[in-house]
Amino acid sequence: MAKVCVVTGVGAGTGIALARRFATGGYRPALLARSPEKLRELEPTIPGAKSYPTDVGDASSVRDAFARIRADLGRVDVLLHNAGSGSFGPFDDVTLDMLEASWRVNTYGLLACAREVLPDMLAAGQGAIVVTGATASWRGGPGTAAFASAKAAQRSLAQSMAKSLGPRGIHVAYAIVDGVIDMPVTRSFLRDRPDDFFLKPDAIADAVWYVAHQDRSAWTFEFDLRPFGEKW
Repeated sequence: MAKVCVVTGVGAGTGIALARRFATGGYRPALLARSPEKLRELEPTIPGAKSYPTDVGDASSVRDAFARIRADLGRVDVLLHNAGSGSFGPFDDVTLDMLEASWRVNTYGLLACAREVLPDMLAAGQGAIVVTGATASWRGGPGTAAFASAKAAQRSLAQSMAKSLGPRGIHVAYAIVDGVIDMPVTRSFLRDRPDDFFLKPDAIADAVWYVAHQDRSAWTFEFDLRPFGEKW
């Protein structure tokens, strides 16, 4: 049977590129996103994919989705936690609800999904969990109080997972996406920027594929991706 890869936060950018890359590599992708309409649009574009409308910030939604994935496709070999959400604006405008909403998708959602795949991965003595981070995982800015605090918490959680699960055969890695991803929405905001300004989703997916399949004698935890001209 084909291996199974779960991708959370599937949309027009990195999420669908990850699913496409792993499908090309022989996996059956399970596509998770909150929007059933978006999933119905994207599922037919990837052979073997099945979609599951899911709110990763809701524990019952996550449990139901993974129960259906196991019934439909079998045990999960790779989890790609790409779901991300955040509110942006001056710190004075940040509300407690905005902070909690960002934390639920980025951090709570990672733990909720990881707990669902963990028993099967531990039983097999192998598996990979790769998380999509951001520049905000490293540092906060004037307009990223809600988002950056959630991404920093996510990064710390992933690091704790890697140190705990690595010796048991499960590779946990964290991808810092340091730049603007090439998507229709970002292009609409940045019409004057050249192609070289953007990270290509397919290139991000190639890097994630490589890390998820590293030999266990040389595992990576954190890797950062940016366009060649990006200042850092």
